Amino acid sequence: MSLNSEKKNHLCLVKSSPEGFIEHLLKQMTMQEKIGQMSQFAGLGGWVSDDLAADVRSGKVGSVLNETDINVVNELQRLAVEESRLGIPLLIGRDVIHGFKTIFPIPLGQAASWSPEVIKQGAQVAAAEAATCGVNWTFAPMIDISRDPRWGRVAESLGEDPYLCSQLGVAMVQGFQGDSLDEPTAIAACAKHFAGYGAAESGRDYATTNIPENELRNVYLPPFKAVADAGAATFMAAFSDLNGVPASGNEWLMNDLLREEWDYQGMVVSDWDSIHQLTVHGFTANDQESAFEAANAGIDMEMVSKTYAHHLAYLVEQDKISSHKVDQMVTRILRTKFDLGLFKNAMVETEKLPELLNAEHLSVAKEAATKSCVLLKNHQRRLPLDRQQLSRISVIGPLADDGYEQLGTWIFDGEAQHSRTLLQALTQQLGDSVAIDYVRAMQNSRSDNAYQLSEAVDSAANSDVAILVLGEESILSGEAHSRANIDLPGCQQALIESIAETGTPVVLVIMAGRPLTLENVVNHVDAILYAWHPGTMGGEAIADLLLGDAIPSGKLPITFPRTVGQVPIYYSQKNSGKPASEHTFLHMNDIPERAEQTSLGMTATHLDTHFSPLFPFGFGLSYSEFQYAEIRLDQTQISMGQQLTATVRVNNCGDYAAEEVVQLYIRDLVGNVTRPVKELKGFQRVSLQPGEARDVEFQIHTDDLAFYDRKMTLRAESGKFHLWIGGNSETETRAEFEIL
Repeated sequence: MSLNSEKKNHLCLVKSSPEGFIEHLLKQMTMQEKIGQMSQFAGLGGWVSDDLAADVRSGKVGSVLNETDINVVNELQRLAVEESRLGIPLLIGRDVIHGFKTIFPIPLGQAASWSPEVIKQGAQVAAAEAATCGVNWTFAPMIDISRDPRWGRVAESLGEDPYLCSQLGVAMVQGFQGDSLDEPTAIAACAKHFAGYGAAESGRDYATTNIPENELRNVYLPPFKAVADAGAATFMAAFSDLNGVPASGNEWLMNDLLREEWDYQGMVVSDWDSIHQLTVHGFTANDQESAFEAANAGIDMEMVSKTYAHHLAYLVEQDKISSHKVDQMVTRILRTKFDLGLFKNAMVETEKLPELLNAEHLSVAKEAATKSCVLLKNHQRRLPLDRQQLSRISVIGPLADDGYEQLGTWIFDGEAQHSRTLLQALTQQLGDSVAIDYVRAMQNSRSDNAYQLSEAVDSAANSDVAILVLGEESILSGEAHSRANIDLPGCQQALIESIAETGTPVVLVIMAGRPLTLENVVNHVDAILYAWHPGTMGGEAIADLLLGDAIPSGKLPITFPRTVGQVPIYYSQKNSGKPASEHTFLHMNDIPERAEQTSLGMTATHLDTHFSPLFPFGFGLSYSEFQYAEIRLDQTQISMGQQLTATVRVNNCGDYAAEEVVQLYIRDLVGNVTRPVKELKGFQRVSLQPGEARDVEFQIHTDDLAFYDRKMTLRAESGKFHLWIGGNSETETRAEFEIL
């Protein structure tokens, strides 16, 4: 059969079942062509070299990474479809993490919205914009549970909690992938990094992770199971080792757990060069051994490095890797391409796709930024600012008018000129009615001296309010950008203290890629609005919040420590046998000289700081006030397999129409393994007018209370439970129930 006849034959089969089509295609493939499908090449950034073109024609390339020139992408697809022997199209991968051209808040910021709809809409916009450039595969969502704010990649995470991360991770997958992967605006999602990467020792990127299996199953794996069940097209292996076995060669993780126990049928890709790096870990002696370990574990596609290309055929010839296993791996890759509709049409038809940075996309980005900002402090109702009482404001700080830095980490395709900065937004919204004096004060967020300190102090002293816009440049968070000290960098604390000494009210707006330790500055300012890195429309969103045109509703998706020495600190800790309490805590400065060793209460705490966080998980203020009535349970005893309904009346007793994130927590008092002091099990965003009250209901099924016990069995247990509903994880509105 001729080449053209063969292509026509398998194109006709595309209309049949994917299984029949893929089986037919596999029969035609040589081993080298199969290995080609398992190989991802790095793009060249806007051109097709003769070598890359030759490799595509010869079937040595299954995917191209980081190519976003639509003409180049279409040419690569044309070469693959029209000039390769079997006409198999390419996956075009790109890190589309929190937007493409329209940049949304960093994922940690989006998580502060506690809104699956916000997350989903952001991913939809990102997918549609990326698709205009030929990208059909993104390496997101990152659903690593992140409890160490020193870790640079905490910015990419959805926070510290398995339940919240699961809900938001599923929403992001749904946004990227749409109702069907073959829609023009849909791209394949990739759940990463499987698994445990967020627990890297000391928060150092790529460092080892040691996680007991019980902790792994109860904390770190649930988000991955949730997105697998929701249809995430692909998974990515973590860089790090897990309990001594690097993820890219971890047979238990990739085969026993993901494939057999979870029955995941999607494709798994390595991280950048991570198969070759198995030798750097000391897990293998050379690239051939690395190729064996990765293929044996079930890593379907190798990103960038060439261990499969150079060694997999030999491993098959030597019966170290079976040809059947290779066929299974290639089948998953081909199925991904089939589901994306690439065999029907691999070429991008831009006329079917939306305009980049269009008004609707910018509106969605602004809503995301607005709902992501968290009001941490508002002493004497300093915010919102009253336009009628303002004649002059001082805007101070290097992040107030920097369109690039507000975009945050992982914004390869975002452009600073499209950003709306806070200074621009305030100038536009206040017009000529209020004089705005802008002082950069510092060259950048890391500067050790405020080169315009006197100008900043004078500006603040002669203004009605000083708005300080500080935090971290985008380069200080993200991959390989971990920090040992997470205070405000440079001389920012000294700048804040100098401005505070003027007596002018101080509003602190923080843009950052992680939680920062703010205990040294919190008492020097009147209000704190935590904006994360808010993206393209961040300035307009922040201005609306400061001026009362929008009401803060964000809640922390991660605990804020008082000091870095508390890390890791998270709300769902274990009680221990000696829990800390206000009755027993004694600061070291209050300890009498020569006190007896046992005079301090003997609890799980530090002597030099309070045992509580500075701001707890789920915390976030509003300009309005919400009151919670007593919780009502429709029954206080249920049998296994049943559910109960918990109801609480929430009253907006403030002066503003506002949204509140109502949060449900439980505690299993006695377990086969010790259980956390609180676990999030539900949340709802509720919009209330001033004076309006509403009943908010949650259903709790016994399955929702299941956990992995000491034998790694997932089950709920009978016994007594506490249940809280409130506005953050430290709520005290509690009820009790029992599973019989």
